[in-house]
Amino acid sequence: MPNIIDFGLIFTQIPTLLAYLPVTLFITIFSMLLGVILGLIIAVIKMNKIPVLTQIAAVFVSFIRGTPLLVQLYLSFYGIPILLRYINYFYDTNFNMNGLPPMLFVLIAFSFNEAAYNSETIRAALQSVNKGQIEAAQSLGMTYGQLLRRIVIPEAFIVALPNLGNTLIGLLKGTSLAFVCSVTEMTGRGKTLAGHSYRYFEVYISLALIYWALTILIELLVKYLEKRLTISDDKNTPSYRKGKWL
Repeated sequence: MPNIIDFGLIFTQIPTLLAYLPVTLFITIFSMLLGVILGLIIAVIKMNKIPVLTQIAAVFVSFIRGTPLLVQLYLSFYGIPILLRYINYFYDTNFNMNGLPPMLFVLIAFSFNEAAYNSETIRAALQSVNKGQIEAAQSLGMTYGQLLRRIVIPEAFIVALPNLGNTLIGLLKGTSLAFVCSVTEMTGRGKTLAGHSYRYFEVYISLALIYWALTILIELLVKYLEKRLTISDDKNTPSYRKGKWL
């Protein structure tokens, strides 16, 4: 019987693929952090209904949520050099389009994509904060910035955490598209390996196992954070001590 599936290859090539795990994790973590920050800014703009900015934010979110991530990567890859050419022409600058690292296009596309989706999650979480606590903080003379930092954002983060965890998992899997911008991460390396050995099925099984394991780790981390950050009714539990997070 011919060796249709090489089961040994599935596991022996995992270390080769894991060599590119740092690239995958860098894209994931950087894009998630920037996406959360931008998402928070967009959420605050929408909640306060700031003129002009609210309309711009609404169009941005609608466009990102209404177009495929793959298309956004191509727009970033081809659009940023065009934008720089216009800037060079009109402002007499000298940006070098050929010197831009491909990673830049990937990070911009993924960060903007995350920002659009996270903004809705964060906005819903911010609106879930008890208005009584907000009014009490305002009566104590807190500024809007202090109110966000000390009351609203900490409580909203706990509410948003499960959805942010799901978004992080989706982002991790979405990094497999980075190869379209000439960035070699795990999936890009897998395509190269498969092209050499013609063992495409085995390579993609290896990748599936890696992504699956990473997803399980993220799920466990999110559950752990939820357990630690959620304030229990029992003040003796580790998650509660003098009204502060641990």
